[in-house]
Amino acid sequence: MGRGKIEIKKIENPTNRQVTYSKRRSGIMKKARELTVLCDAEVSIIMFSSTGKFSDYCSPSTNTKSIFDRYQQVSGIDLWSAQYERMQNNLNRLKEINRKLRREIRQRMGEDLDGMDIKELRGLEQNLDEALKVVRNRKYHVISTQTETYKKKVKNSQEAHKNLLHQLEMKDEHGGVYLCVEDDGVLAHPMYSYRVQPNQPNLQAIRSYASHHDLRLA
Repeated sequence: MGRGKIEIKKIENPTNRQVTYSKRRSGIMKKARELTVLCDAEVSIIMFSSTGKFSDYCSPSTNTKSIFDRYQQVSGIDLWSAQYERMQNNLNRLKEINRKLRREIRQRMGEDLDGMDIKELRGLEQNLDEALKVVRNRKYHVISTQTETYKKKVKNSQEAHKNLLHQLEMKDEHGGVYLCVEDDGVLAHPMYSYRVQPNQPNLQAIRSYASHHDLRLA
């Protein structure tokens, strides 16, 4: 018995529909390749499934664009005119938006105000006031942030300076001393003191020199 004839209608079951599509798509692609090899034909196939999956085939001797160009020449149908028209309309729309934005920028700079009526001028004034408030708020925020940052840096520097002075004022555990020189009756800062070690005879003369010249050992 021969195989029964299949009624051609939409397959309602999504799974069965996808399986059938995959099988018949493979069959069509196979036939297209056979036509290309056996008959030296130029074949181009573009397919989209019900789920939007794209598949295509084109003979190795050509490309899809060349096939479309030949189709337009033979049929007299311009495939790109509608697309070109949409692109041209979109370009004109963008040009108009750009023109309005440029005019608005000039008006915000105090230019091109001659064609504006009282309502438009009031609206522009209100927009400028609101923009000025935003700019001022941002400026105060930046100033506040920078001030806090500088305060932290100053505090850290003061702490580091304090720690350094504390270390310099401490006597060495081996008996070393720090020489503080008085200049015009003012005692030099400990940071600029000179350290004298007792076990270095050539430096002990500093003690007698300090006593003779009104110098003091800390």
